[in-house]
Amino acid sequence: MTKKILKTDLKKKKEKLLRDTINLEKQIEELKKSDPFLDPDHVSDNAAIDTDVREQVSHDTIEAQIKALVNKRKNTEIALEKIHKNKYGLCEKCGKLIPKKRLDLIPEARFCIDCEQQLFQ
Repeated sequence: MTKKILKTDLKKKKEKLLRDTINLEKQIEELKKSDPFLDPDHVSDNAAIDTDVREQVSHDTIEAQIKALVNKRKNTEIALEKIHKNKYGLCEKCGKLIPKKRLDLIPEARFCIDCEQQLFQ
């Protein structure tokens, strides 16, 4: 079924997905380093309540960003696996070919637009 995706396009997608995986790892590591809760002085710090609140909000924001990046990395790894299995570009729900424009924007897309919308209704 991936015959409809040109081999040159598939090679480019694979290269992009591999680069994305490396960049996602870097972003995750940088975010982890910036978490205020990792500061050894955080526990013994008697900071003002507003400082504690800012640290909590910062921590929660970083945790949410990490969760989103980990999810994107997982989908990127799944896309690479699909390329290897010759199933890249097929919707996991309906089996139809995901439009090229969608894959150009989101190379790790697992679903066509219709099926993606159904998942979040």
